[in-house]
This record gives sequence, structure tokens and C-alpha cells, in this order.
Amino acid sequence: MARIQKTVAILLPIFLIGCASSKPQAFVVDTPAQIFTDMGPHVRAVTTSSPEAQDYFNQGLNWLYSFNHDEAIRSFKKAAELDPTCAMAWWGVSYCEGPNYNDPVMTEERSLAAWDALQKALANIDHVTPVERDLIEALEARYVNPWPEDRTELNKAFGDAMANVWADHPNDSDVGTLYADSLMVQRPWMLYELDFTPAEDTPKIESVLEQVMAMDPTNPGAKHLYIHTVEPSGTPDRGIPAANALGDLVPASGHLRHMPAHIYVKTGLWHRAVEQSVKAMAADDAYQELSPKQSIQWLYMVHNSHMMAFAAMMTGREEEAMAAARDMWNDISEDDLKRVGPIFDFWMCSVFDVQKRFGRWDAIIAEPAPPEYLPITHATWRAARAVAYAAKKDFKNAEREYKKFKKCRSQVPADAHWGGPDLADRVLEVADYFIAGEIALQHGEWDKAAELLEKGADVEDTLSYGEPPQWLQPIRHTIGAVYMKSGKFAEAERVYREDLSKWRENGWSLWGLMQALNAQGKSAEAAKVKARFDKIWQFADAPIDSSCKCISGI
Repeated sequence: MARIQKTVAILLPIFLIGCASSKPQAFVVDTPAQIFTDMGPHVRAVTTSSPEAQDYFNQGLNWLYSFNHDEAIRSFKKAAELDPTCAMAWWGVSYCEGPNYNDPVMTEERSLAAWDALQKALANIDHVTPVERDLIEALEARYVNPWPEDRTELNKAFGDAMANVWADHPNDSDVGTLYADSLMVQRPWMLYELDFTPAEDTPKIESVLEQVMAMDPTNPGAKHLYIHTVEPSGTPDRGIPAANALGDLVPASGHLRHMPAHIYVKTGLWHRAVEQSVKAMAADDAYQELSPKQSIQWLYMVHNSHMMAFAAMMTGREEEAMAAARDMWNDISEDDLKRVGPIFDFWMCSVFDVQKRFGRWDAIIAEPAPPEYLPITHATWRAARAVAYAAKKDFKNAEREYKKFKKCRSQVPADAHWGGPDLADRVLEVADYFIAGEIALQHGEWDKAAELLEKGADVEDTLSYGEPPQWLQPIRHTIGAVYMKSGKFAEAERVYREDLSKWRENGWSLWGLMQALNAQGKSAEAAKVKARFDKIWQFADAPIDSSCKCISGI
């Protein structure tokens, strides 16, 4: 599917599907605005004399809630064109140019655009409603001119201002959603620690969004933000009702159709994650036909393919996983990929992850070298080749590729990130242990392999939350297979249960747990696990005889 056009307008932010550190340009807004269908039931009446301006405002608000700020700005500007006195149209432009959960860093260009739009909103504030006045004036705490390098104090001031607006308008679902957003942007992707300790404002964010969802089931923004808030927590099941409700609420938005998958992969609802990913990619196809010139939004589209590959991998759906991983390459021209290399680098490894997951050793070896301007991808290609050669008992080439991997790892920029706060080298450390463990296990050195792989799992456990995770094939799948092969069935059971506590109901660990239980004579318990496995593996096209294809027949 050609979801990313070759004429796409490129931005160069470090896009936060995770965390960011570079400075994005202003959003591209020169594409003409248009009215889209299937934008959902949520509307907000604003002060305007133009019904058409009202329609564009409603659309802009829903695109804002979809994190499609480009399209939202186009809609808000069209509303202002249709009614130059519509202060809330300019409020929308100003809000969208500001920091958001996935893109919190503002350049001078975006800061000036936000400031200019705010002045236009203020110029038309005399005839607005009280809540509109409060929303517009709250933005005065968010922006200053000249703009500061560090937005920390401004973000906090805006959060405080929105707290006052929410206190004055506690029955307004948009106000509540925007208040929660103002708190979230102060700690993007850091709402929970790895031990599930919430950040200071996280309980408040959750409480506000729960109130909003109860008062207004049509508001997609509250459900979207709630999923982001609870997904890294120890109780992501709280997000299932929001995920179920959001999936079809705004059919035109690929990102909102995708968002339920964040919850589904954390709660063992793998088939629903695949289903939502398919819907998301179809929505993206339709959207690209209507609005082919994109900037940051197409990164969200590729993210949908990434999630699809992961969910399909965990359920044995090899063909779908590989198709999604290939989409991430096929839909991007080489020139475009060169421009966005630092952003995409950690994603483009997915083809090798799928091949490794399903034991396609010859395919890995035959895979062409990725471009040198993708140093992370190049290093993971070397890692996959080392594992493939080891699986084929070609230890000379395995060691050769391992050495080349180490060299590639050393050449990855020290400040390169793996899509989030984790430095790329931290994830490549997991790969290093994985390669060494794979070579050891293929030599039959089971204790050495287990020790190396356990160290890799320890590092894997320290990686920050990601969706999908930074390391797509859990190392415990391999550790469990090693313990099974070496007759340490109780240890294998422990490892599989640990993995299932992290990735519930994933087929690979269910299979391994079933085998470990049977090996210990726990046949009744194994039968119950088999029923769970059969449910997860029902759509699989890949055979399974081990939790890791590197060790078959266990």
C-alpha cells in the first residue's frame, strides 16, 4: 500500500513516539483545507455567524484531538477565513502550534506562529462567551514574545491557568480534556516510572479524564489522552473501555483508530490490536488520497505499521507481520528516508525482527545491507545476521558478523535515541547479549547461554516504556527455550510466567509455559494453558514447536 506519497512535505523533528530532543519546524499548513467525512459526533458550538466556519472549527477540534495538528490548523484557519471575527478559530491555530504530548519542543517559527494567532484571537475577544474568553486568555500564560529556549515555566503556568478554567467550567468536556493535556505536556511519556510509580500529576490527570469520559462519551480527546496516561501503568486494563469506545469513534482518523492497540497489546487482546491496526492503515490510505501532502502526520502512519508488525509477531501471524514491516520501507522514497534517517532509524529494523522471530535465517542472510545513513538499522542488521549464521551452525560467519556488529554499534552516535528517552546504545547492549547468548546456545553451552541471555533480559527490563517496545522479541522467549533444552523445566516455567506478566497472553510464552508444565507432570494446568494458547494462535500462519525458532523441537 502506498500510504506515504513520494512528494510528501518533510519535517525533521525527533518525533515523539516516545520522547524528543530536537527542535521541529513550524507545521506545514499550505495545503488547502477541506471538509472530511467520518469525523465523529463530537462538536463544540463557538461564537460565529458562519455555519460553515462552525463546521471547520468542529473538524479542527477533532483533528487536534487526533494529534493531526497540520490538518487541524488548516481547518481552524479556514474557519477564520470564513468568519474573520471567530476568535476561537484563532485560538485553535494558536493551541495547535504549541507543544503537545508527542512533540513538546517549539522553535522560534512555531512560537511566533502561536503568538500571532493568539493576538488575532484576543483582537476578537469582546463578543465571545465566558468560557471562550477563559480559554483564549489561558493561552496568554502559554506564550511570550520573544520566545524562551526553556518552556518549563510557561508550560507550568499554562497548566495552572487551565486548572482555573476547569474549576470555573467543570461541566465542559473540552475544558477538562485540554486541562489534562496541559498537565501531560509537562511530562511527555514520563507519567509513570518503570516500577509503575505515578508522576506527581498523573492521578489528577486520570481523575479529570475519567470525569470527562463519564460526562461526554463523544469526546475523542479524553479517551485518546486517557489511553496514553494509563498504558504505562501497572493497571492498563483501566483503558479497555476507552479503547473499545475510541476505535470507531472517528473513522477518518488513522491515529485514533490505532490508539486502542496501545491498550490491547498491554492487556493480552492481541487480535483486537491487529484488527485496529488494519483499520488504522485503511484510514490512513483513505486520508492520503484526500490529503497527500503531509509533514509530521505521516510518521504516525508508519507507527501504525510498526504496531501491526509487533502484534502480528506475538500471535504467529507471519505474513501480516512481514507485510507491515515491509510497508515501512516500501512507502518511503530513498530521498525522503535520507532526510528523516535520525527519526526513522530505530523503526527500520522491523524487517529483521520479523525474520528473526519466525526463524527465516536464509532470508536474513539474503537481506541487502541497509543504508549507512541508518546506523542503528545497520547495526541490527549485523546482529540479525550473526544470529542467523549461528542458527545455521556457521560459527565462523556468526563470529565475523558479531565483530562487525560491535564495530557498527561503536559507530552509532553517542546521543542517538531509540525513539524515546533510551539511548540507542542501551538497546544495542541488549542485542549484544542476545547475539552472544545465541552463539553459546548453538554450541550447546546451555549455562553460558542462559547467563548471557539473563543479563540481556536485565537490561531489557530497564528500557523505558515504548509502544511497541524497543526490543520486539522478548529475550525471555529464548531464555525459556534454553532452560527447556537443558532440562531445567522449573526455571523455564519461571521465565515464561515472568514474560506473561509483561506481555499477557502472548502465544510464544503460552506455548513455552505449556511445554514446561507438561515436562514437570503438571498436565491439568498445562491443559488450561493450551486452551489459552489455542485462542491466541487461532489465526497464525506460522508453525510453532518452541518459544524461540533458534531452538526447535522442545
